[in-house]
Amino acid sequence: MKYALITGASKGIGKAMAEILAAKKTNLLLIARSSDLLETLANKLKSTYQIETDWLSVDFTEDGAATKIYQWCIDKNYSIDILINNAGYGLSGKFEGYTAKEHTDMMQVNMNVLVALCSLFLPELKNAPKGHILNIASSAAYQAVPGLSLYAASKSFVLSFSRGLQYELRHTNVRVTTICPGGTETDFANRANLNEKARKAGTKLNMTAEKVAHLALDAMFAGKTEKITGFVNQIGAALVWLLPKKLVEKTAAGIYSQD
Repeated sequence: MKYALITGASKGIGKAMAEILAAKKTNLLLIARSSDLLETLANKLKSTYQIETDWLSVDFTEDGAATKIYQWCIDKNYSIDILINNAGYGLSGKFEGYTAKEHTDMMQVNMNVLVALCSLFLPELKNAPKGHILNIASSAAYQAVPGLSLYAASKSFVLSFSRGLQYELRHTNVRVTTICPGGTETDFANRANLNEKARKAGTKLNMTAEKVAHLALDAMFAGKTEKITGFVNQIGAALVWLLPKKLVEKTAAGIYSQD
């Protein structure tokens, strides 16, 4: 029996992907911090769609978080053929406004756990008839974003790493897909403490978590390497390559800076 493992599964895009996969009769392993939300979601999906589900509460900022998830799967004899790395968050404002620990915690969640899970589960994915890795980056991956400097850099890492890994695995049964959403109706703005200007700018262009989840899973099953969700975000990524970097950064700073 195979499962899809989803991190950051308790709400937002992760929860939406869990619901879509459950409707496709995919067994699910749901990972996040909130045990209450995970348990409720796992029970609901199991009852509604007659699938197998389980959940694990993990603090991704802790050392060994990825190993804990992997060992839990080993102990319970869970075998996966889909790995979805959705967990992540941002910190907005000046870089110096946060402690080194706050910065490294975000890097741990956005980058280190993602890489560790890919490394730990890759041998198993290669043994499946068809394996998928879906990594969630961001439209911020395509440029420096003053006011979200480290977050944007962490998502650039995710995109670059994922594309490189996909090329390495091109002759195997495993496909690596990276999704780069723009503004989405999730709790990101609150978690990142975005300023009012950034929130208002996003409101006009935000996509629902359900729409992003559908686009992400469609791209994954189609074996696409990279997908930017939304036409406006695709245009924005193209303009980043065409316009002078200082102009792009000044524009982003005008939205996200909290000066």
